[in-house]
Amino acid sequence: MTESAAMTPDTSISGRTQVVGLIGWPVGHSVSPPMHNSAFVALGLDWRYVPLLVSPAPAERIGEAVRGLAALGLRGANVTVPHKQAVMPFLDQLTPAAQAIGAVNTIRVETNGELHGDNTDARGFIADLRDHGVDPAGQQALVIGAGGSARAVVYGLAEAGAASVTVLNRTESRAASLANDLSPHFPGCTIAAQAFPRALAAAAGNAELIVNCTSLGMTPDVDAMPWDAALPFRNDQVVYDLVYNPPVTRLLAKARADGATAIGGKGMLVWQGALAFAWWTGVEPPIDVMKAAIGMAAADRRT
Repeated sequence: MTESAAMTPDTSISGRTQVVGLIGWPVGHSVSPPMHNSAFVALGLDWRYVPLLVSPAPAERIGEAVRGLAALGLRGANVTVPHKQAVMPFLDQLTPAAQAIGAVNTIRVETNGELHGDNTDARGFIADLRDHGVDPAGQQALVIGAGGSARAVVYGLAEAGAASVTVLNRTESRAASLANDLSPHFPGCTIAAQAFPRALAAAAGNAELIVNCTSLGMTPDVDAMPWDAALPFRNDQVVYDLVYNPPVTRLLAKARADGATAIGGKGMLVWQGALAFAWWTGVEPPIDVMKAAIGMAAADRRT
């Protein structure tokens, strides 16, 4: 690129450009900006998606940032770690999913300036399962982890009609809290909590769908695995890892080697983003364009 080209402003951005973004700490690693911006360009929408770096300290900074969305004329924002729960007190309205899950990953600024919060992680996870030909209705699921991602996954599975969900976590009381919080919302789904790894073998024997909601196996700790290496998967099981960096974790590699169906978490990232995109713009996004952008961005970052 020549020096003159580098200094040429992007004239496609004007005073009418609508802005959304990503609130988090850090956000420099995120592939959401290229994913959303590629979709905006493909549809000819005068919108842009930008990173919004918000420090968790001092604590009042997150409230200032959330209130600033409306003040600055933004149309909304995604929210990522560590702010998914911290933003909630500053929102005017929450969807039932956000209330039950106890976390917000998408904010929309209404025309009257009100801030509405949703959680698209649960529906994004289910959409990606179905995109891979997996219907959780009537299935027995095993979820490893009890953090915010696990709460969204359990909510999604129960809402989609799973027969049962067993939550395993090293701190069993945290898994029990998740089960107790979500069970009243889904009387048709048995949600149980047990200790990891003590109950792993027994729970795995009954599971048709296994979901890792921990960060074990994520770059740079790629040798970690939330599973007993001596415990085989069955060829009729589906193993889903929310980790998408690397694209094939050690858990997924073992699942494939044992003959199980293995699915990485990149698709969930696309679908939860697509749901947010539609909520902000009122337009259905081009999923294939978003998937391609994620692939390109991941390759650029050597994931």
